[in-house]
Amino acid sequence: MSTRPRYIAVEGPPGAGVGVVAERLSRTLGARLVRDPASENPFLGRFAAEPQRFAFQAQVFFLLSRFRQQGELLQEDLFSRGGVVADYLFTRDRLWARLTLSCEELALYERIHSMLGARVPRPDLVVYLTARPEVLRARIKQRVKETDRVIESGLIDEIAQAMSGFFFRYEDCPLLVVNTSEVDHVERVLDDILAAIRRTRAGVTHFVPGAT
Repeated sequence: MSTRPRYIAVEGPPGAGVGVVAERLSRTLGARLVRDPASENPFLGRFAAEPQRFAFQAQVFFLLSRFRQQGELLQEDLFSRGGVVADYLFTRDRLWARLTLSCEELALYERIHSMLGARVPRPDLVVYLTARPEVLRARIKQRVKETDRVIESGLIDEIAQAMSGFFFRYEDCPLLVVNTSEVDHVERVLDDILAAIRRTRAGVTHFVPGAT
């Protein structure tokens, strides 16, 4: 990567510190911070109560909301001063779908995703934050959001495993894998993570902050 990336996506399972790192990175670079519109999903409450009944509605709403937001980035923000830092990667939307949808629902979802995915911008760099499942669960227990209660009910290990497999094969752009298992609070090693981001140029780079 010969120049500073204009579009950086920060990803990871719940509890990995994605939001904190994305916010700090955007401030440091003077970039616009783009938040995942997941909290705007009107089906989340019903999905929490009846997952099988409302999984498809919730997932398609996620997909369309993220697609709309990515289209706006393509038109404006990627060419603005400072660039963009997003706290999600569009292509990983299908990971959640594969965990929650029936075979028939997933087939329809995949058709929609394939049509939309080709029209969204590709990041210049992806920062993948991860940690051991027990660490993720401990961090999540410190929060009280409804979406976290859904995750804590049994999906966290599946999500972490699915994301690990996805990024193990990821080749769309340079990838920085940051394992935060050895730190109590991601906020304490933000400077180290930012330094690792600056050093990432191509391929896959692994970084473990706080390791002895």
